Amino acid sequence: MASHRRPKERGRAGTTARTAAGLALAGAASVTLFGEAGHAEPRLTADEARARVDRLYEEAEQATERYNGAKEKADTATGRIERLQDELARRTERLNGTRDGLGSLATAQYRSGGIDPAVQLALASSPGDYLERAGMLDRMSSRQNAALRALSAQRRDIEQLRTETEGELAELRGTRAELARHKRTVEQRLASARQLLGRLTAGQRAEVLSSGGHGSADPARAGRAATGSRTGLAPAAAPNARAARAVSFAYDSLGLPYVWGATGPSAYDCSGFTQAAWRSGGVSLPRTTYTQINAGTRVSRSQLEPGDLVFFYSGISHVGLYVGNGMMIHAPRTGDVVKLAPVDQMPFAGATRPA
Repeated sequence: MASHRRPKERGRAGTTARTAAGLALAGAASVTLFGEAGHAEPRLTADEARARVDRLYEEAEQATERYNGAKEKADTATGRIERLQDELARRTERLNGTRDGLGSLATAQYRSGGIDPAVQLALASSPGDYLERAGMLDRMSSRQNAALRALSAQRRDIEQLRTETEGELAELRGTRAELARHKRTVEQRLASARQLLGRLTAGQRAEVLSSGGHGSADPARAGRAATGSRTGLAPAAAPNARAARAVSFAYDSLGLPYVWGATGPSAYDCSGFTQAAWRSGGVSLPRTTYTQINAGTRVSRSQLEPGDLVFFYSGISHVGLYVGNGMMIHAPRTGDVVKLAPVDQMPFAGATRPA
């Protein structure tokens, strides 16, 4: 009876099933592999990669400038809060002094005035003693009323200060959250740019990094800038002493690294660099590109003079310092250094002459 169970056929069927399953898995694997390869982003040309890298760095710089603006707000709010808290402490101390003084008055009044005036007259050695004592009570009562009014006013002031401080603290918390968001955006864009560059061949990467725009990071050019090369042309004369000092500062800074959010003295981002350059000339500029463009007189491209601020991209996200002969010095992007570059390297958005 056992011979009618046909185990070999079942074994063959099992083998067939396993074989089919294996083929199916292999087929699925090959489909997955080829599908992945088929759906993977096609290899970019150098021009496509350059455009994407430049866009990522532009977005990172926009986020950097928003970060700089939020940080400036946070620093200002922190200073205001510290001043408010100091004033609150001083006023609280005065309030405590007023309260202590009021307590002393009340104690003295109780000691002097706790007896009915008719009894005081009966006990007084003379009418003069009584009148003197009554006058003292009147004066103490007047001082007590003044102290009570002062105490009430001081309490109102302190409550107002507390409310103001709490409002500043709430604003500061919101600004710090904004800071964190912009920081994440900067880091994400920079990571995406690095990832994109990592997908390129060595030749493509070199071509992208040697090009103009935010993607530029040619070590040879950076080296020439760091040694103080001035494009082989005679340096243009600055229009005044302050602009001359700003231009001199810019040349002295060649080769320093770009670090987003940095304001010197050993590293800069683009607006931190121009702010520091003009500070050396005795002019205080605001922190961000979109506020620096309004910090002076607008000039056209044909009117540029050494020391002028030149801005790029529609979002006013990048700034450099014009040094003449169609050249600027700027802090380009993460991984690069302060360097000389043509003004026409990026989309021109406007220029300002700081006052």
